[in-house]
Amino acid sequence: QVQLVESGGGSVQAGGSLRLSCAASRSTFNKAWFRQAPGKEREAVALIYTSIGNTRYSDSVKGRFTISQDNAKNTVYLQLNSLKPEDTGMYFCAADDLYAGTRWTSSTSYKYWGQGTQVTVSS
Repeated sequence: QVQLVESGGGSVQAGGSLRLSCAASRSTFNKAWFRQAPGKEREAVALIYTSIGNTRYSDSVKGRFTISQDNAKNTVYLQLNSLKPEDTGMYFCAADDLYAGTRWTSSTSYKYWGQGTQVTVSS
C-alpha cells in the first residue's frame, strides 16, 4: 500500500503560480498528477518516472506546468505557472509500481490515489 498526501492548493488570480506537493509513504515506479473540474472527467496533467526522472505532460499544460521530485523524501511537486481559469479543479496525485507507457493518461493505470488539493484560478 501507498499513502499519498497532497498539499499546496489555493486560490490565485489568472497569471499567478502555485506549487503542489505530493508526499508518498514509499517510493513507486511512477507518480502522476490528475485534475478534475466540476462536472468534468478526471484528466491527466503530468507524469514522472521516479527512477530516471523522465516526464510527460498533457498538451493543455505543456510549457506552463513542471513536475519534479525529491526522491529522498518520496515527494513529487507540480509547479503551476501562468495559471488560467480553466486550470481550476481538484488536483490529485496518483502512483503505481508498473510502467504505464502510452496509457499514462488513463486513471486506470494508477493503483494509489491521494485525496486531492483544490486549485481555484479567478479571472
